[in-house]
Amino acid sequence: MNDFLNERYLTLGLVVSTAIILFIVEKIYPLRQAKEKLFPRLLSNFVMAAMTFIAANIFVRPMAMKALDLTTTSGLGVLQYLDQSPVVSAVLGFLLLDVSFYYWHRLNHKIPFLWRFHNVHHSDPDLDVSSGFRFHFGEVALSSIFRFVQVILIGPSLAIYLGYEFVFQIATFFHHSNLRIPRTFERLLRIVIVTPRMHGMHHSNYKLETDSNYSVVLSLWDRIHRTFTQDIPFENVEIGVPGYSDAVDNNISNLVASPFRKPKDYWSGRIKRTE
Repeated sequence: MNDFLNERYLTLGLVVSTAIILFIVEKIYPLRQAKEKLFPRLLSNFVMAAMTFIAANIFVRPMAMKALDLTTTSGLGVLQYLDQSPVVSAVLGFLLLDVSFYYWHRLNHKIPFLWRFHNVHHSDPDLDVSSGFRFHFGEVALSSIFRFVQVILIGPSLAIYLGYEFVFQIATFFHHSNLRIPRTFERLLRIVIVTPRMHGMHHSNYKLETDSNYSVVLSLWDRIHRTFTQDIPFENVEIGVPGYSDAVDNNISNLVASPFRKPKDYWSGRIKRTE
């Protein structure tokens, strides 16, 4: 038990350290110029992150641990039925966890009820590392159902699950960052993983671009499902959701309440891009 807790604290420390380093470096080498003042955004994003963290510990973690126990004791899940080496099992488990998150992310855009909550993440007027933990606690609570089904169907070991979770968090901070990477190098990275330019397209306030680039870690899934969009010059990309672009939409009370109110026209005022 102590070893598990020590490993968990070490992992948390590495994730937090990575986020801090990316946050500092992205201010030195920014990809886009910020539209809003930094500190009011940070306050909103950190408050939402705190509520998200609480919701994750109340809902997601217990559901995931319960599912892991069931797969171990009852032999549920694809990986439990396959006889393969630990390495093959780890690779297959990673791929299945990652592609299932692709589907969950896509559902959050396609199902209006889920989008009400996910919109809180997309309505951030700028995109940086702090956007990577700006989610509505309701979205996190709802995702606990997905996590339970995901683990039951896949049947990963605790080590595979925790390993993927670590990579997932690092990847989320990286591709949400406002880090300018040399374009040639980023094109090479994008062959394998999701990069800031690739995910920046997903946060465009042009809906056709928002409805693309859903992958979390590996960019493969967007290519397979034909939802991959190449980056365009970023001076033509605006971040956010047009119908929720007013300053008042991004204060803490409205971020918390917006999923429970009658939604505004999300894409009003931005039908197509002006090149």
